[in-house]
Amino acid sequence: MTGKRPFALLDREKKYSGKIIDLTVDRIQYSSGRIAVREVVEHPGGAVIVCLFGNDDILLVRQYRHPFGQDVTELPAGKLDKNEDPLLCAQRELREETGYGARQWEKLTALYATPGFCNEVLHLFLARDPFLHEAGQALEEGEASLRVQRVPLKEAVAMIERQEIVDGKTIAGILLAERKRANQ
Repeated sequence: MTGKRPFALLDREKKYSGKIIDLTVDRIQYSSGRIAVREVVEHPGGAVIVCLFGNDDILLVRQYRHPFGQDVTELPAGKLDKNEDPLLCAQRELREETGYGARQWEKLTALYATPGFCNEVLHLFLARDPFLHEAGQALEEGEASLRVQRVPLKEAVAMIERQEIVDGKTIAGILLAERKRANQ
């Protein structure tokens, strides 16, 4: 969906360029004449995978997340490389994080993670007919704490309800997968 920008962009300054994100500060002017500042975190986006087995189990990963100082239960996911196709990213991340591949892939949706200040788009995929990949897992150094869990889809929904799963992309992916299974 597109809309008309309700302000004039006066200037834009990149304040920070990092490994994962950039920070841009925009100075804008509303039609009232009021000047405001908008800070925008620029992120290349990512892919999120609901890996669904024939018995309705899914794969979750549990890993330490520094911003929260605790382990977080999530769907396998990862950052898009520059100009990378989201499906190829999803296939790579599923293998790297879990050691699995999948024979069937379907895009569930794309979502804006935090549209108030960040341009990150997450592409959610349903991966069916999984198999253990011959190359196995390929964890990055920062993923050493990652643990793979195979959980029934219904139990994953219950984990959301018990607030054991609080990650937004994971909640969206699990609930979309559950809805898709219920409609088949």
